[in-house]
Formats: sequence, C-alpha cells, structure tokens
Amino acid sequence: MIYRRKTYKIIPEKLEEFTAFFHEYLYPNQITNGAKLVGRWVTEDKSEVVAIWEYLNQEHYESIEKAIRSSELHRKAQARRKELGEVFVTSSQDFMHATGTYHPPRHIVAVSALITNDKGEILLVKNHHRADTYEIPGGQLENGETLAEGAIREVLEETGVSVSLTGITGIYQNMTKGIVSVVFRGKYISGEPLPDGVETKEVFFHKLDKNNAGAWITRPHFLTRVLDALEPTYLPAEAFNLHPYELISRFEAEKEK
Repeated sequence: MIYRRKTYKIIPEKLEEFTAFFHEYLYPNQITNGAKLVGRWVTEDKSEVVAIWEYLNQEHYESIEKAIRSSELHRKAQARRKELGEVFVTSSQDFMHATGTYHPPRHIVAVSALITNDKGEILLVKNHHRADTYEIPGGQLENGETLAEGAIREVLEETGVSVSLTGITGIYQNMTKGIVSVVFRGKYISGEPLPDGVETKEVFFHKLDKNNAGAWITRPHFLTRVLDALEPTYLPAEAFNLHPYELISRFEAEKEK
C-alpha cells in the first residue's frame, strides 16, 4: 500500500464551503474510481486541511488520477471551482509508506436489500456517486445495529420506503476495498419512493428478472447480488454479546405461505 497526503492551505472562513466542495466532487470521484480515504483533518486555526488517501501502489494511484481527469464529475468540479472562486489558497501532496501494521484487520460491513412490491417489481436506486448503474438500496452498517436493522434503515433513508425483510440471500467480500456486504430480500410496506436528495438521484420500482437485470445494473458485483436474490437460498444471522454471552437477536428466513 502507498498513502498520499494531500494538504490544502485555506482561508479559515471558507472551511465549510471547501468541505462541501470536497464531499460533493473530490471524495465521490476518488472512491468511485478505487481510492480509499483514510481520514481528513483540519488544524485548530482552520487554515490547513489534510486528507490521506490509500492506494494499492503507484500504478494504482496513477490509473485513478487518469480516470478522474477524464470524468464528467471532474469537469463539473472545475466549473464549480470557477463559480466559487478561491476555495483554497494552495495545495501540495507527497507519498508515504507504512512502517508496520499497528492494528488488527478492519473491514467495512455493508447491507442492502432487494425489495419487491405487490406487483413483483424491484426497488431500484441510482446514486450520485455511481451514476453509471442502477442498484438495490443499501449502505454501511452503523455501530450498535444488527444486520437487519441496518438494512431496514438504509432502505428507508435512501428511498423513503418502509420494508420488512424475508431473509439473507448472500454475503459478498470486496477484497480491494475491504468491504463485506450482506444482502437481504424483503417486501414493501409503505411510503412513496423518492430520492433522499443526498445520495440517491433516482428511486422507483421496476420489473426485473435474470434476462433484463444486466441492462439496468451494469456493475458486475452489484448484478450478482440481484441475480442471487431473485432466486434466493436463505441464511440465518445472529447478533450477540460476549462476557457474558447474551443473544441479542436471531434473524431467520420467513416461511413461505
């Protein structure tokens, strides 16, 4: 792994404006193309912002930068910078290598759900930072949540729809980004499907099957999850505490009626 330290000298009064620009343009363009943000910090006097990014190697960084420079989001970012004026004074970067491993392996746990309505249609979303594909709603699990709680929350936040869950249809491990994704199947309960105005730009139900799914879900790792969920084999899941052992919840597939 290599790490890129990007340092921005900013006008303190423009910190909020610069952070909004970072979240809307810089961050999504990096992660969409394969970079990983280790963290982002600001000094106490708010005159300097530092972001550290992680890449597999120098070639990985260069390929990402090339993709970013040719992207539509980069073009929009350049236009937005002209509108905003001086969002930062100067910027610089350098590269670093880790001197050792000082923490146990860490993974992000994500949850998503294939939700059907009474017509058998599937709830689909299109995200601002993944505008090249449709997908089923989902996101990262928060601290203290069970897998099922996280999936229900993510669907509600992204689409405005309340759902019940039928069962777990698959577990998927993104080795590049260190993400473990748990996918559920579920049913629509209530709510009008609407974009959240932050992550999702489109939300709707659509008839989907194994023959047409690839035309809508163009990223292969998302497509596999949907195909598996369309013809599910359900798995149980437990949440528990240790010392002493305490079973918090056990999620099992709903029995077919």
